Amino acid sequence: MIRLRTPAARICPAALAVVLAACSSEAQHGAPPRGPVEVRAITLSVADLPLELEYPARVHGSREVEIRPRVGGILERRNYVEGARVEAGQSLFTIDPQPYRMATARAEADLAAARARVAQAGREVKRLRPLIDAKLASRRDLDNAESSLQIANAEQQGAEARLREARLNLEYTRVESPLTGIAGRALPSEGALLAGAETLLTRVTRIDPVHVLFGVPDNDQLRLQREAADGELVLPADNRYQADVILADGSRYPLAGAVDFTSVVIDRATGTSEVRAVVANPDGSLRPGQFVRVRLRGAMRPNAVEVPQRAVLEGPEGRFVYVIEDGKAAVRRVDTAEWRGEAVAIRHGLASGDRVIVDGLLKIGPGAAVAAVDPTPER
Repeated sequence: MIRLRTPAARICPAALAVVLAACSSEAQHGAPPRGPVEVRAITLSVADLPLELEYPARVHGSREVEIRPRVGGILERRNYVEGARVEAGQSLFTIDPQPYRMATARAEADLAAARARVAQAGREVKRLRPLIDAKLASRRDLDNAESSLQIANAEQQGAEARLREARLNLEYTRVESPLTGIAGRALPSEGALLAGAETLLTRVTRIDPVHVLFGVPDNDQLRLQREAADGELVLPADNRYQADVILADGSRYPLAGAVDFTSVVIDRATGTSEVRAVVANPDGSLRPGQFVRVRLRGAMRPNAVEVPQRAVLEGPEGRFVYVIEDGKAAVRRVDTAEWRGEAVAIRHGLASGDRVIVDGLLKIGPGAAVAAVDPTPER
């Protein structure tokens, strides 16, 4: 058997007991940190931060008209391609014109007869006037002749009006588009009997530009107005925001629009006010009825600060961040504004020059000694 003869071997049990006691004491009471905790911090600076507002929206044609016939008759043919672009003044439908041609011919004949009666009555008046001077005819005969001339003139005017109406009805057999746009599906087919203006033929929608309609909640409007009154926000003049359209796949439509109308009426069902943006659509990629999102630009938050989202924590008393004060972590309550991508604007609680801890938050608590490393450029 090998025996240990060194002094270390003889004092080992007592030393071991001391070490175990020390370890047990550290485990129960927690060992103090050996030095400052390394964290990453940024130094804040004020800047004018653009404010973006985003809402669900729907695309509408800038104009949409119902195409209805002004005269009745048999629908003879359709003159356009359904779903294709049509020009203003282009013929879309033809109503059988033959009855209206005959009505025009009758009106022309009636006008010719009326003109003949006017000429005859005029000659009669001219013939009687010298006879009255020679006392060879009575005054009553001249009065009757002049009355006949007046009646003939009135009948001529009526015949002229009926002829204009007949020609207008004949023109109405050619149903035209009042604007340039996309023509929809033809509702009646060729050969259908049209009853007149109550019959809907199709619709034409102008899609360049388009209108993007959306609702702004009442609480959003109140908040913006309150912050603008307090000087925290600068809103565009007359609410003329720039409008970006975000498509269903998350991509941004390349052409920006502008808000041109804001309703003063609040919808009782939704609690929102209707807002309209006009967006150019030269290639027709935006379609009426399409659901999109609209992002409004133009408002500005002057002399504001922002921090990364990960620096903002949530506690029982609200949101807070850690700042470095005299080499220690200190809790600073903050009032956040809008989220801007990976950052959040701060309304109250922080100022230019504050050093905000953004990384290493899980390793610290209030009053912990910290050492900032890897500083980032000032924001």
